[in-house]
Amino acid sequence: MKAKQAYILYIVVPCYNEELVLEETSQQLKSKMDELLTSQVISAKSRVVFIDDRSTDNTWDIIQKLHKADSLFGGIRLSVNRGHQNALLAGLLTVKDEADVVVSMDADMQDDIEAVDKMLEAVDNGADIVYGIRSSRKRDSFFKRSSALGFYRLMSAMGVNSIYNHADYRLMSRRALNELANFKEVNLFLRGIVPLLGFETATVEYERLERKAGESKYSIGKMLDLAIDGITSFSIKPLRLITSLGILISGISLFVVLYTVAVRFLGDTVPGWAFIMISIWFIGGIQMLSLGIVGEYIGKIYNESKARPRYTVEEIL
Repeated sequence: MKAKQAYILYIVVPCYNEELVLEETSQQLKSKMDELLTSQVISAKSRVVFIDDRSTDNTWDIIQKLHKADSLFGGIRLSVNRGHQNALLAGLLTVKDEADVVVSMDADMQDDIEAVDKMLEAVDNGADIVYGIRSSRKRDSFFKRSSALGFYRLMSAMGVNSIYNHADYRLMSRRALNELANFKEVNLFLRGIVPLLGFETATVEYERLERKAGESKYSIGKMLDLAIDGITSFSIKPLRLITSLGILISGISLFVVLYTVAVRFLGDTVPGWAFIMISIWFIGGIQMLSLGIVGEYIGKIYNESKARPRYTVEEIL
């Protein structure tokens, strides 16, 4: 592939406890960058930047060694662990003024690096944002496939504009990144924010590969947190559902009142203990669920109102 111009390409790779995969990851990335450089698709100013989200293993030591051995590799270390989304944002916003285009990908190299060629072709054709889309989920377990499908359907039902089968493997131009910098929310969900930027977009399909070593850092709990962040940061439909549910229960309550009065005047002496208990527990459960949803939104407002930094960079290589 010969690009219309030699782009300054930066690849940003968020890392948290990735000491087992970094050596292999760096080799694959260097090989791809050398290939693109030889074919004059990218400039010699292009770089690979690892963002260490304050790992507790030797991740940062390995990044330092890579940087000393080869200027292709850079590093950004956060002062405290802030989570994948904030670490990724730190990388994107730190390098945006140095690069023409930036590709974000995970350190486990399950995102096929060969898809970068097609991403750059899409940029040649005018795209500012190129989404890496998984072509299939046949390598995933039944639970992961089902939960992923449920996640995207839930996000769609809640009115969140997200890209199906897309995580954080994407290319963004400098113009798109400058616009991303204008979004100041603390409750970060990049998969929902990036589609809001507008600009010309394109998609590139790729086959997700097996993880080379280590294990995924996305536990079920973290995936649920991500889903909750995505919904509550981009949709007020849960609050409207509470209103609708309140109207529905009020209507049911009216029928219950009429039923109770009718039973009283007909002289039916059935105590109705089970009915009363079920009603109390049902209404109580709905109230607690509703309070929980409202609490999520209040918590979001609380975090946003403090306007604390989303990340703090301790060191840049």
